Amino acid sequence: MPTSSTPASAPSRAPAPSPPSSSSAPASAPASASPPEPPRSGTPGGPPRRPRNPYVRLFAVPGARAFTAGNLIARVPMGMFTVSAVIMIAGSRGSYALAGAVTATGLAATAVVAPFTARLIDRYGQARVAVPATVLAVLGSLALLLCVRYGAPDWTLFAAYAATATTPNIGGMSRARWAHLYRDDPRAAHTANAFEQAVDELCFMTGPVLAAFLCAALFPEAGTLIGAVLLLAGMLLFTAQRATEPPVAPRAAGRRARSPLRTPGMPALLAVFLATGAIFGSMEIVTLAFVDGPEAGPVMALQAFGSFLAGLAYGSARPAPDVRRRLLVCLAAMTALMSLPLLASGTGSLLVLAGALLLAGMATAPTMVTGMSLVQRLTPPGQLNEGMTLAVTALLGGISAGAATGGWLVERAGAGTAYALPVAAGALALGLAAAGVRPRGLPHAPRHADGGTAPD
Repeated sequence: MPTSSTPASAPSRAPAPSPPSSSSAPASAPASASPPEPPRSGTPGGPPRRPRNPYVRLFAVPGARAFTAGNLIARVPMGMFTVSAVIMIAGSRGSYALAGAVTATGLAATAVVAPFTARLIDRYGQARVAVPATVLAVLGSLALLLCVRYGAPDWTLFAAYAATATTPNIGGMSRARWAHLYRDDPRAAHTANAFEQAVDELCFMTGPVLAAFLCAALFPEAGTLIGAVLLLAGMLLFTAQRATEPPVAPRAAGRRARSPLRTPGMPALLAVFLATGAIFGSMEIVTLAFVDGPEAGPVMALQAFGSFLAGLAYGSARPAPDVRRRLLVCLAAMTALMSLPLLASGTGSLLVLAGALLLAGMATAPTMVTGMSLVQRLTPPGQLNEGMTLAVTALLGGISAGAATGGWLVERAGAGTAYALPVAAGALALGLAAAGVRPRGLPHAPRHADGGTAPD
């Protein structure tokens, strides 16, 4: 699907979720009123103790491993679909311009449709909405495959790929489950958010490589076909775990839920995500242009690998008592580290550039985890899927804008100079966060947020 480049997802890399509380859930809600207690261990006759490793403790909750397995199976294809579509369309029609236009159309359609899909998930539950939405998206992928295979007119490719925009944000739904299970445990919720971001980066690394291998080793449509099968299978496994599904928050009759966009502070935070997405989009296109060869893929993967390692380490750290301040620190670190590829490009050494990208990626996961924690604080209870999907949509928009601007700058100033663009985007994100995300602009301080309470 068109979200393959998100960090976070967004997405992909990037890189979207549900109500944190079940105190007022209807009797038919799939989840219990209280999250299961993770088992404790200890010596006979001694006091029980929790596992010391935060990730062992995280998966001690009954059902966590099962829904995570489904999440991983459904998430890998998010890094496969765009690469598969480009290889399939360009190989059949001989036009990378057409392939790029088709995938860009899918990205635009996702930006429009995804928030509405998330709103339906918040209102009716993950299983009731995600499965039919995934079936529609899979049918769109299969339609694209058939249109390419049998030489249908070009316009049919745009229509088919746009249909994949109904793909639910599987990463966001997984975050919603963790938020529900650990709504009374801020430290475990922090670890869960870090784990999810690390998974985003892992899928970003493996998805494109798997897609390219399948298309080359089997047939050009193999990446799209196998990706669609994995997406549907993973979503069915994920949604079958009803015990961990967040309950649907009841709504008052005749009252329409207000969009999270109208929450004070949310527009400013989404602007930060937009600028952050521009970092990822510009860095990707500039690196492709600078390396200009088969080494580009592995070199770019190092940035995601750095973020993956940092995400796991960040999940073991204590959650921030002041999440806004932590976000500013993370954005400042990201801006500083993004200057390393700019400096490395002057050496002309691919090895030096690879090391710089590895280090540059290490601020990505902490920044995204902290930003998503703020989204959880700003989103009204019962609309977590919609709020986090809006953040992913902003990331996608930033990635698209960053890639376009990066390509323009590469052509006019050269790839080495264009590495200044991610630094500028980082500085913009930092400035937007400092000016627009205020402590008193955090109206919701849910128990599932990272840190437990909003700063005064």
